[in-house]
Amino acid sequence: MHKPLRIAAVTAACAVTGAALYGAGAATAGQSTANSTHEPYNIGLLVKDIDTYYGTALDANGVYQASADSPYAKDLARIDAAARKYIDQAARKAHHRGEEPAVVFDIDDTLLLSLDYEKRNNYTYSSASWAAYVNKADRPAVFGSPELVQYAEKKGVEVFYNSGLSEAQRSAAVENLKKIGADVNLDADHVFLKNTANPPSYLSGCATPGTWTCTTVQYKSGTRQHIEKDLGYDIIANFGDQYSDLDGGYADRTYKLPNPTYYVS
Repeated sequence: MHKPLRIAAVTAACAVTGAALYGAGAATAGQSTANSTHEPYNIGLLVKDIDTYYGTALDANGVYQASADSPYAKDLARIDAAARKYIDQAARKAHHRGEEPAVVFDIDDTLLLSLDYEKRNNYTYSSASWAAYVNKADRPAVFGSPELVQYAEKKGVEVFYNSGLSEAQRSAAVENLKKIGADVNLDADHVFLKNTANPPSYLSGCATPGTWTCTTVQYKSGTRQHIEKDLGYDIIANFGDQYSDLDGGYADRTYKLPNPTYYVS
């Protein structure tokens, strides 16, 4: 994540609706936005709603986990079913045309669940505490996501990862993805992380060595453009828990996973 806005109220209702397919300009139903003149949703009640949505509970090791029969898990299952059907169809069509299909996954709260961090830090963020948490490399999987990674590979689809994690967190991210079973294409050619010290040349419009001004959308869409234009793949699907993971084009279809705990612009 990069300078996330830890404002849970911004995105909670969107997750509860369980909308599987992201549409440009979609609004959060029944919830005021950060620019609203109406009184915001009460944050104490919102935290309770988030716990109910995830089915939040401490496991035997004292880690906050989501429940497998929670509304969150059911929403993810609907997204997963729709995505599998689409990947199967899109991959067959791409192969028939002689194209190289690919899928792109965000990592944080798309593949690796950060619920325990959010709960313990009361939905606030600091770079130091976040780095320590990521470097433990023991986050649980987002329900269904590792299996979706494996499914895409079995369908002959190239898997890429496009994350806001820093280059310094690469080893921890790869270790954690291996632990949850998302052990597909975890080399540097497929796992794209933020390298603010030495950014890639394809981001030259907003980043040069030692200077990084890229927004999340610029960074992520620029990376997808590189995958399509420079590497020659057709991104048939792009998965993320933030709209900034999905905006900017260079994907045939986008899937918004629910995340009511923070917002990244």
